[in-house]
Amino acid sequence: MTRTLILPGFMGSGTDHWQQHWLSDYPGSRLVEQDNWDRPHLDAWLVRLESALEKHGDVILVAHSLGCLLAAHLAGRASAERIRGALLVAPCHLDRTDQIHPDAIRFGSMPEKRLPFPSLVIASLNDPYMPFEQCRHYASVWGSDLIDLGYAGHINVASGFGRWVHGYRLASLFQRDGSDGMPGTVSRIGSHRPFRGIVRDRRLLS
Repeated sequence: MTRTLILPGFMGSGTDHWQQHWLSDYPGSRLVEQDNWDRPHLDAWLVRLESALEKHGDVILVAHSLGCLLAAHLAGRASAERIRGALLVAPCHLDRTDQIHPDAIRFGSMPEKRLPFPSLVIASLNDPYMPFEQCRHYASVWGSDLIDLGYAGHINVASGFGRWVHGYRLASLFQRDGSDGMPGTVSRIGSHRPFRGIVRDRRLLS
């Protein structure tokens, strides 16, 4: 059975965040809990994630913000073999994040390796944590497809994202058998190029 692991970013995902709704709507999904959400440290966060991967076997990652960088740092690690796909929503850039939250994050440098698993980056044109052109660059570096949500901020509660039903549908692209309570589908992401570049679909905003 393929599990879904939820990877929040800096300060976690609070009440009404779409990741919290995901956990409620799909009881088979699991939150990767961190000891300290307010002082993220890459090595400590990786230990927690890899422990969850060892426990749950084959998984789909659903990450937001700094959680996307955590997922991307699995490139080159043996534990990445357990990942069937990753939905990377509003990845942040470490330089921009440090400007907004000085000295709070110890996450090394931006991950620059191609991901060994299928991945889909969901980006915004006015994300304060990552300019769109930078996001497009990293999606290319990681070998990810990219969906442009338009002017959607950081794709969080502040920008109007509570329960995000379209996110479930995007994650279902990685599922082949309908496990974890998601609709079954034949994955189109196995080649890493299901969308053939940037897709602009405003219907994904809600």
